[in-house]
This record gives sequence, structure tokens and C-alpha cells, in this order.
Amino acid sequence: MEMTPLILIILGVSGGYCDSHSLRYYYTGVSSPGSGLAVFSSVGYVDDKEISNYNSDTRQNLPKTEWMKKLGSEYWERNTQRGRSNEASFKYNVQTAMRRFNQTGGIHIVQLMYGCELRDDGTTEGYMQFIYDGREFMYLDTQNGIFIPNMNEAQITTQRWNSPEMREGERRKNYVENICIEWLKKHINNGREDLEKRVPPEVKVWGHRQSDDVTRLQCLVYGFHPRPVDVKWVRNGTDHIPSYEMTPILPHPDGTYQIRVSVEVPTREGDSYSCHVDHSSLEDETLSVIWDPNANSKDNMPIIISVVAVAVMLIFVSVIGFLVYRRKLSGKRLANPNIYVPAPNNEENSNSSNS
Repeated sequence: MEMTPLILIILGVSGGYCDSHSLRYYYTGVSSPGSGLAVFSSVGYVDDKEISNYNSDTRQNLPKTEWMKKLGSEYWERNTQRGRSNEASFKYNVQTAMRRFNQTGGIHIVQLMYGCELRDDGTTEGYMQFIYDGREFMYLDTQNGIFIPNMNEAQITTQRWNSPEMREGERRKNYVENICIEWLKKHINNGREDLEKRVPPEVKVWGHRQSDDVTRLQCLVYGFHPRPVDVKWVRNGTDHIPSYEMTPILPHPDGTYQIRVSVEVPTREGDSYSCHVDHSSLEDETLSVIWDPNANSKDNMPIIISVVAVAVMLIFVSVIGFLVYRRKLSGKRLANPNIYVPAPNNEENSNSSNS
């Protein structure tokens, strides 16, 4: 099972409009080698594009885009060594967390997400959070440069990391707010053509009667890049129809995206319905596709079936990952011991420190 869908479902990977960008890293440690998941993995993203991958099976930090190869072999070898160090730290972290929760078996997962965002208005933001079995364990308060516990079992770690001797929060605040932004700018410069490409969406609309009084309309928007998009159904050209059924924006293997929006409307003559799409590739224009109740919807079925099949597959994998991820045993807190904060997967020459 791939780790990427699990990460997307639990923590989310967001893209920005063409002038807004993010750099994020996800570390994942798993308690059981027989779970079907890598015991450790670290995955890097710029916006919604995977740029690097290390896992305990390959034990190599590898570039996932052509433009990341510009950083050279020394960069990848250095970060391979860091990945191996972090792999050892996370194996220890998982066992430590299980002891704190008085757990002796089952599948348990520790995840770390950290990164930064550079918005189109020039503002920036950094963040770092630890997750244990689907619940936030602790996070970095970047305003004060300290770690905040989200559960009792995290207090030992936050007290140590926030102590005058360690000041771990101050170090991580500097990374996510400064060093991370500088590396994000380098990645944007190297991959600008790929990151900022604009591919306009294709739109298919169809409908069928649910009953004599209700018709169900669906709008499939696909093949677009970047990820952010606004899709809505409109009655008679002006009246927005709220939709209570909208799929997530799902990726295609070619790097584009798709989304489907459905509404139920009264079956009556005289009203017209259209699907309106706003996307950065369209600049200031809105793409509007009118539903023709007399059209043969079978003409659209091949593409609908293929795209929906991709969506179902991705949702299925994500749900399975989510269920595995949420499996845990509750227990009592133990009064000890260490959790390691790993060195960032790249960009900073620092060693792991213990609590």
C-alpha cells in the first residue's frame, strides 16, 4: 500500500494558485513491519507535487521530478544519510509512544508534518505537528517558539523541548519560517515550468430523473492544473444551486485533477441549468456548460466511467489507509521516556536530539 493516499487523507496536501506555493515534508513511522506499510518513510512535496521520497525498503532518498535532480548527487547522498538516521529515530519514537500509552501490540503510527507556505501577497507561514494514531500529539507554536501538547502523554516531551537547555521550539521556528522559505524559493525557481503550468479543464454534464419531480444533475470537471478550482451549478444563468454532494479534488496519473459536483433539481419545463467553472487557467473567464435534457448522455459515459473508476480506486486506497492508520489501543500514560525530534530531511545540517 502506498503511503501517499494515507497522508493526503489524514493531513492534507494543499496546492496554491500559481503564485502561491508550499513546501511540506511528511515522516511516517509504523510499529509493525507486517502491516503492508513501510516501517519508515519521508515524502517531500512542493505544492501538491511529490519531489522526494525515502523509505525503509529502498533506504535511498530519491528525486521524484526531473527538476529536483538539478540539486546534484551530493544533495541526495547527504539526505539519504539523514533519512537513515531519521528512520532509526522514528523506530524508537513509535516504541516510546506505545509505552506511554501502555500499548504492547497492534498497528500504531507516528507522523510528523512540517513545512512552510509562500503566498502570492508575499506573506509566509511555517508549521510543524506530530500525529499519533490519527490524533494530534503536539505542535509547534511558531509565535512563541515552543511546542504545545495536545494530550497528556506529550507533556514529558514538550517540557523537555521547551526547557532553557534545549529550546527545540526556537530552532524549529527558525527552520520553518526562514530556512524552509529559502529552499522553497529554490525549488520554485528550479521547477517553475512544471509547478506553474496551467491546463484548462474539460467539462461534461449529464442528468437523469430520480422521480417524476426530481432530476439529478452531475458536472464532471477533469484534466485541469493547478489543483484549486471552483465548480457550481446555476439555474437560469444567475441562481446558484447549493450542492451537498461534491467529491474531493482527486489526482490523475498525468498530474492533472478532477472533481464531480451533483445537485438535485425540480423536474419542470422552462428552467435551464449550467455548470460554471472558475480556474486560474481561464484567467478572468468563467467556463459555463449548459445541460441539455434532450442530449444523449450515453455519449459521455466512456469518459465518465474511466474517470469515476480512478476516483473510486483512489478513495478505496485512501479509506483503507485511513482505517489502518486509526487502529489503536487506549491505555495509561507511563512516566517516562524519550522521543526524538528528527533532523529535517534536507536543507539543514543538524542532528536528532532527544527529550
